[in-house]
Amino acid sequence: MKKQNVRTLTLIVSTFSYLLVGAAIFDALESNHEDKLRKQYQEEELFMLGQFNITVEEYLELEDVVIKYQPHKAGAQWKFAGAFYFSLTVITTIGYGHSCPTTISGKSFCMLYAIIGIPLCLVMFQSVGERLNNFAGWGIKTIKKCFKLRDYEATQTELVVVGTCLAVGVVTGGKSFV
Repeated sequence: MKKQNVRTLTLIVSTFSYLLVGAAIFDALESNHEDKLRKQYQEEELFMLGQFNITVEEYLELEDVVIKYQPHKAGAQWKFAGAFYFSLTVITTIGYGHSCPTTISGKSFCMLYAIIGIPLCLVMFQSVGERLNNFAGWGIKTIKKCFKLRDYEATQTELVVVGTCLAVGVVTGGKSFV
């Protein structure tokens, strides 16, 4: 295997491992606090049922209306799957903002996690981009050989055209294209 391919594979594995570790730490730091809040909300629910003399069905209907206005509050955010998703949004700098750490330790870890994870993610994407660029170049070269053109090497313009066509195809085709 080529040295560049080993580097790219190592970066992908490192980034994925970093995400798994980050998710486990966010889970450990945030899930207990989330569980305490859930218990507090359940106690408040029982209090409201008794205080306002409403039925469980009426309360559930009211709860559905409230949850529709705040859909991210509908379930646990800090179990491993949610923590993994959050970790991914942090290092890719997407940051949807619908969940964030609430504990001091969670916020502190998030800052440190981003400082290390964002450069790691950028380097990994750059390396994957190089591999894709080499693959596109090989494809262009192969097509030129099939058509017996004089110059077999892929030019930058041809690589840009291939990249643009793929990007347009993914954007317009969406899920069905890939």
